[in-house]
Amino acid sequence: MEGSDTLTTTTSSFSPPPFSTSPSSPSSSHPLAGQTPPPPPVVVSPCAACKILRRRCVDKCVLAPYFPPTEPLKFTTAHRVFGASNINKFLQELPESQRADAVSSMVYEANARIRDPVYGCAGAICHLQTQVTELQTQLAKAQAELINMQSQQANLVALICMEMANSQPVSSPPLMDNYFPTNPNNFFQVNNTGFLDESNNLGPAWEPLWT
Repeated sequence: MEGSDTLTTTTSSFSPPPFSTSPSSPSSSHPLAGQTPPPPPVVVSPCAACKILRRRCVDKCVLAPYFPPTEPLKFTTAHRVFGASNINKFLQELPESQRADAVSSMVYEANARIRDPVYGCAGAICHLQTQVTELQTQLAKAQAELINMQSQQANLVALICMEMANSQPVSSPPLMDNYFPTNPNNFFQVNNTGFLDESNNLGPAWEPLWT
């Protein structure tokens, strides 16, 4: 019984600590809540050349600007024909303004060599030159036909104008015989004395007005 009384007394004497009802501030619970989170680390993907060659891509990689990681076939084609060391050597010997054109030329030439191992790029150039020659011949023929048609049209227009000019009658000026008689002496006959001859038959128009 004494043990039970002792347990009851100990239990009753224990009191829990007072619970604080005041809201906790964010700064006390999260010390970095008021600050912006740091940006995620940027993962730089190696260029296609270094990825295929399985080497570390440095910051100043010569091949990185011209062989991005999204175009691995571009470097694979050029590497198959020229080799990575030769490509790197070519680009280092050129100024930066000409490197992009050099890479495009190497890739085109490598594709042509893969398609045609015998002639390569020279075969494509020869084929294009043949097409240019054929097109120039066709253009010369078309220009000659155009000049011939223009000449025929000019001759036809001139012929039509001549026929129209010949078909229209030429209007002659009126003859003076319609206005004057063929024998003007019928109007007046002058005698030797210089006066009008009264015997001239002038008609009733010359009859005297008095009787």
